[in-house]
Amino acid sequence: MTDTWTLPDAGDLPTFLAGLPPGLLAGRRVLVTGAARGLGWAFAQSIARAGGRVVLADILADEVQAGAAGLRESGCDAQALALDLNAPESINSVADAAIAHLGGLDGLVNNAAITNSGGRDPDELDVQTWDRVMQVNVRGAWLMSRACRLALAASGQGAIVNLASDTALWGAPRLLAYVSSKGAVIAMTRALAREWGGEGITVNAIAPGLTKVEATAYVPQARHQHYLDGRALRREQQPADVCGAVLFALSGLSRFVTGQLLAVNGGFVMH
Repeated sequence: MTDTWTLPDAGDLPTFLAGLPPGLLAGRRVLVTGAARGLGWAFAQSIARAGGRVVLADILADEVQAGAAGLRESGCDAQALALDLNAPESINSVADAAIAHLGGLDGLVNNAAITNSGGRDPDELDVQTWDRVMQVNVRGAWLMSRACRLALAASGQGAIVNLASDTALWGAPRLLAYVSSKGAVIAMTRALAREWGGEGITVNAIAPGLTKVEATAYVPQARHQHYLDGRALRREQQPADVCGAVLFALSGLSRFVTGQLLAVNGGFVMH
């Protein structure tokens, strides 16, 4: 048994995309951060296939441009922007550019995050790593939400979806900075739902379990096995497994749902 796994093929994502009702997000204008690969790329594809107009943003500028180009070639409305969540000026610039391109904004998916802060216990974790994770995962999501707020309020159907993690629900070991950041995202989701509910903006969080994507390629096989052994649904989690919850939170089906956390992890943690 090796310590890490090999990135698999897309799994059932093509089947999931093919089965989407094309009008679920018809006309919705959505910005997705961290959309170059992994979960963010799956979300962007799903939003576009469901009829949404999507702007993909990521620090991986070449990859996110290629993704948006591929979506356009398939007939979807997609554009890409380079984003550095560690830089407030980049956040504001991307939000402004996305809103200008789309002519407004109906949805924001705060997906981008630093995931690899693990492998060390709390005594070994350095301050620089802690600060970098918090700045990107928590401050970045707050600043992007703030930058998009007025456009989301103006749409009359504004929805923010924050990507949390089920690691914050069970205290995954040797991941202190990441787990703490995702716990903060959950709390921030509830606070922003209260703050902006009067403007008609819903704010919800999705907490995926360990999903097989590039960002989790560093995770030891023993942790994957721990999830497999603990899930009610005994299989690996794929990006397609999380897309339905995100689409629901962006759609008209969830307009009276806000401040909520939905764990999507095959029953590993039942929240």
